[in-house]
Amino acid sequence: MNAGATDIARRLQAGLASVVAGNEGPNFAVLVALLAGGHLLLEGVPGTAKTLIVRTLARLLGIGFRRIQFTPDLMPSDIVGTTVFDPAAGTFSFRRGPIFTNLVLADEINRTPAKTQSALLEAMEERQVTIDGETHPIAGPFFVCATQNPIEFEGTYPLPEAQLDRFIVRARTGYPTQAQERELLARTVAGFDAHDLATAHIEAAGDANDILAAQRDVRAIHVEPNVQGYVLALAVATRAAADVTLGASPRGALALLVAAQAAAAIAGRTFVTPDDVKDVAPLVLAHRILVRPEAELEGVNADAVVARILASVPAPT
Repeated sequence: MNAGATDIARRLQAGLASVVAGNEGPNFAVLVALLAGGHLLLEGVPGTAKTLIVRTLARLLGIGFRRIQFTPDLMPSDIVGTTVFDPAAGTFSFRRGPIFTNLVLADEINRTPAKTQSALLEAMEERQVTIDGETHPIAGPFFVCATQNPIEFEGTYPLPEAQLDRFIVRARTGYPTQAQERELLARTVAGFDAHDLATAHIEAAGDANDILAAQRDVRAIHVEPNVQGYVLALAVATRAAADVTLGASPRGALALLVAAQAAAAIAGRTFVTPDDVKDVAPLVLAHRILVRPEAELEGVNADAVVARILASVPAPT
């Protein structure tokens, strides 16, 4: 039964749309990642509402929220925390970093080197942090929303493949249509201030318990064996593609399955269809694919590879 997940998805959709003009694709990706219990990577040029989407989501959910601004001098301990010595007690204690919350905005994650980016790996995969041999669990729900500028921009570092694989979906923000941008201007004239969401009258769409319940609903959505086979066929096809040096991992296949379940919940169904898989496949698979350099020179990119695979792998009927 996915009524809870469907209900909270619709409330979140409405709340995001009331603040962010356009960006229906990224808004859908946010819901898929959240309901699937994964993490989200938002990519886009500056000024296309990446941070605003996450800040709005935090207000809609009313859960613990921390923002980490990634800079070249950021250290791993600035994210996960560190062990400090108490001279009075003569003992060491663990001081938690900002990763210990429900919703983490990792803003401009690719402006810090790989050493610091890797501080997120254990937390994102296992919902825990290990410091000096001691494990510290992170309470659920735990949702990392990272933003990044295109890698062609000055001062950016490409995310390692292991880091990219931790994100269940990647979405791109873009420029709104003229009508949407006109609406944005009208909202601003009417008093809306993106820097002060407290005045936007955002109504809570749920809380931590609602999110955890919705995630359990999503995992209970039925997936027919033939649809499971379709998911597997798509993942295997990414590894066999001629233009690819690295395809989707088994983690990627699992991510595609759970993301399709989330898409079905958003649509209000208790079962996954092949169209659900097709809808989320570009979000789930493209950032897990490495295209051969010679193919890139010919204009081939990961999105094109996924589109070609979706067109060539027959979907079950």
